[in-house]
Amino acid sequence: MKTCTVRSAKCVSRRRPPSHRAVRTAHSRGFSLLEVLVAFAILAISLGVLLQIFQRAMSSTTVSSEYSRVVALAEAKLAEVGADIPLEEGVHTGDPEDGMDWIVNIQPYQPAGWLGEDETLALQPYLVTAVASLPTSAGARQVTLRTLRLAEPVEPGL
Repeated sequence: MKTCTVRSAKCVSRRRPPSHRAVRTAHSRGFSLLEVLVAFAILAISLGVLLQIFQRAMSSTTVSSEYSRVVALAEAKLAEVGADIPLEEGVHTGDPEDGMDWIVNIQPYQPAGWLGEDETLALQPYLVTAVASLPTSAGARQVTLRTLRLAEPVEPGL
């Protein structure tokens, strides 16, 4: 409805306020209860998936850390052969370190195809195997490392 005054050339448009009986459209008042429930369901499923991803990442990090510790112990025991552990045939073990057990096995090594005819061989090859393990509730984490070491042959009677 427009009202115009004679004194001014301006026309002012005045709208009537909508009556309470006016029909409202579906989007004019906000979200319906069903839309809110669907949104919460999607949010809950998304959060559940994210929490599972984070839990798996944490457990993978823990397992990786445990294996790193076990590998470090096995490498340390291999490095001790010839220094703290004598380079001679036998099995060597000691006290557990940080809850991890270890065993070093040293055996004479004969390369494939070698018949041992060369008596001028100045060095004796040994196969050194270091096994380190960490007992856990999910089972033992175990690492086996092998290397070859050369040692001077031991003369009998010396």
